[in-house]
Amino acid sequence: MMTISKALAAGCLVLASVGAGMAQDNPMVGGAAMMADRNIVENAANSADHTTLVAAVQAAGLAETLQGAGPFTVFAPVNAAFEALPPGTVDTLLKPENKDMLTKILTCHVVGTNAMSDAIATMIADEGGSHVVETLGGCKLTAQASGDTITLTDENGTMATVTIADVRQSNGVIHVIDKVLLPKS
Repeated sequence: MMTISKALAAGCLVLASVGAGMAQDNPMVGGAAMMADRNIVENAANSADHTTLVAAVQAAGLAETLQGAGPFTVFAPVNAAFEALPPGTVDTLLKPENKDMLTKILTCHVVGTNAMSDAIATMIADEGGSHVVETLGGCKLTAQASGDTITLTDENGTMATVTIADVRQSNGVIHVIDKVLLPKS
């Protein structure tokens, strides 16, 4: 009986250390641990800083896609980024009749690859200081770097800063940004 108890205790320790290791390599986002074995939607739903983004993803019908195999790179605006839009914008976009526009805006934050910040920085350097990123929504974002800081500028001139990079997901990566990027107007 003692051997079974010791084996069970050892197994629990191994499982606990594996689980802790999966979150340990990832930064905290919105007060929550981001688990590398969970998908983009599961992790974003746990972030207190991304409740508006999650509501928008659900309203646009993109949750199933972003729970899929990917790989995806999501530039994830925080709640404050949505709050900085003109008054009433978010409420208007969340209405069913505006689903197409909401989908376009959200997919302008998604790239169909797993792009970690070091790979983005290398592309920027290799291309002389800026790299154009084509999103799944057809938007062209210009990535630039200054030291360790990466910025993305949309086709309207809005610049977002990556505030938390390399949040690993089971189906890609999230980079937290401080602005909502919009399709060309």
